[in-house]
Amino acid sequence: MSKKDNNNKRNEFKSALNVQNGVDQPESINPDVIKKFRLKKKIQHTVDEYVAGVLEGNRTMLSQVITLVESSLVEQNRFATEIVEKCLPYARKSIRIGVTGVPGVGKSTFIEALGKYLTKQGRKIAVLAVDPSSELTKGSILGDKTRMEELANDPNAFIRPSPSAGSLGGVAKKTRHTIILCEAAGFDTILIETVGVGQSETAVHSMVDFFLLLMLAGAGDELQGIKRGIMEMADTVAINKADGDNVNKAEMARIEYRNALHLFPPPECGWNPKVLTCSSIDFTGIDKVWNTITEYIEYIKGTGFFEKQRMKQAKYWMYESIHEALRDHFYNQKGIQDKLKLFEEKVVDRKMNSFLASKILIEDYFKNF
Repeated sequence: MSKKDNNNKRNEFKSALNVQNGVDQPESINPDVIKKFRLKKKIQHTVDEYVAGVLEGNRTMLSQVITLVESSLVEQNRFATEIVEKCLPYARKSIRIGVTGVPGVGKSTFIEALGKYLTKQGRKIAVLAVDPSSELTKGSILGDKTRMEELANDPNAFIRPSPSAGSLGGVAKKTRHTIILCEAAGFDTILIETVGVGQSETAVHSMVDFFLLLMLAGAGDELQGIKRGIMEMADTVAINKADGDNVNKAEMARIEYRNALHLFPPPECGWNPKVLTCSSIDFTGIDKVWNTITEYIEYIKGTGFFEKQRMKQAKYWMYESIHEALRDHFYNQKGIQDKLKLFEEKVVDRKMNSFLASKILIEDYFKNF
């Protein structure tokens, strides 16, 4: 037998699912499962039925609408937008809290501890956790329900992991719509967890009422880890993992951060950011964090800053939606894809510079209007 025939024979038996020659090869995945999965992805109800389901707090309906919101299909996206618009009058009645911090600071564990503390008080919470999407496969693990197992089983909590889908800093593009849907479904506290990669904080800050920055003690020079932009956005800094042998280090870090905050200009709202210590494992300090959040919300409502900030955020997201729509329209314009490929090759081969290529493409785009 030739070397080529040997290679062909080996390729025939690559998979462990292959059977002997002469027997029909079975499907590697049950076709009934595939069919069922595809049916699930289709729009199953009318707009009014979905709206009614969300307002009743039906979690299955809520999850389906959020899936439509996150869909890359234009038809499903438009359908979901109509649902969100009808839910809007029933929203805006929650406290929106952003939680950020570097990877490993314990964001998920902290959110679960705070979530359990709040549900015991009778509050209904929704956790919107954004999972980073792979640049190669565009896939996400979406493992936050696994990390928050106890909270996921709490009847007063709803956890929704969402893929970042390439949006800036890892914040899902449709998170703002998801907030509105969760509020309409009766959740009075919305917790938004960032990926913690540096740039997502700005996007999260533009959609929450309270911005919490989690930090660690004993992980090197604490002050060296301070990023001015993030620190200026924080309404409170919490030193997490203040338990066991780390209690004294956490207290020292708290003093250092508190002194550092005095160097920054006062926030627009007039609130003096606080620095606290807490442990998500021992549940110590969790109540103080929540008391600080409620104190802050009462303060900014009293000064009128709460509504002022909500209106400012609404305006910000109007412009963001315009930018996103223009970008999508440009890339979906007939003929642009072919031209992009052609100009890419010219730029890579150094036959044309990037700025000239973009100028020509944009001018060609506007010629269609």
